[in-house]
Amino acid sequence: MKVTPLAIPEVLLIEPSRFGDARGFFSEVWKKSALSAAGLAVEFVQDNHSFSRDVGVLRGLHFQRPPHAQGKLVRVVRGRILDVVVDIREGSPTYGQHVTAEISAANWRQIWVPRGFAHGLITLEPDTEVLYKVDGEYNAEADGGIAWNDPALGIEWPLPVESPTLSAKDANAPRLAEAGVIFPRGSW
Repeated sequence: MKVTPLAIPEVLLIEPSRFGDARGFFSEVWKKSALSAAGLAVEFVQDNHSFSRDVGVLRGLHFQRPPHAQGKLVRVVRGRILDVVVDIREGSPTYGQHVTAEISAANWRQIWVPRGFAHGLITLEPDTEVLYKVDGEYNAEADGGIAWNDPALGIEWPLPVESPTLSAKDANAPRLAEAGVIFPRGSW
């Protein structure tokens, strides 16, 4: 299992090995000892699964406020996404910056989204399925989001359609500057 820090080093690109033959393949997509050795000691408590029928479905940018924050291990089992991770930790040297990675069933990559980061994605193929392992249970009162198209974030979303398909929540999310302090110093 190859683990590579991205430009924001807390965000990790994880590439599990696959062993194939004429029958198909086998892969250990999560192995506690391997990820612990790479510095990612985490205990997952919930698995989530999303399905997006169309190209251009945009989900995010989402987070859970402390003390219900979640770290996420994200992978795609069918289709392809551009995954976006934004640092929203007050006082962080990379506050407001983002990293992206293409995650797909074909490239078999995963991305670790730590607590203190907003997460979003856009589907690049139809019938895309995304699995998320999270280290904190969902709490509706702690649920939050920031605008996917906040110009201050400078995210270049590849819009394969004229405009993305959004939930009402995502369409009305505030810009980061309007959201106030989400992850105050000492909470991350």
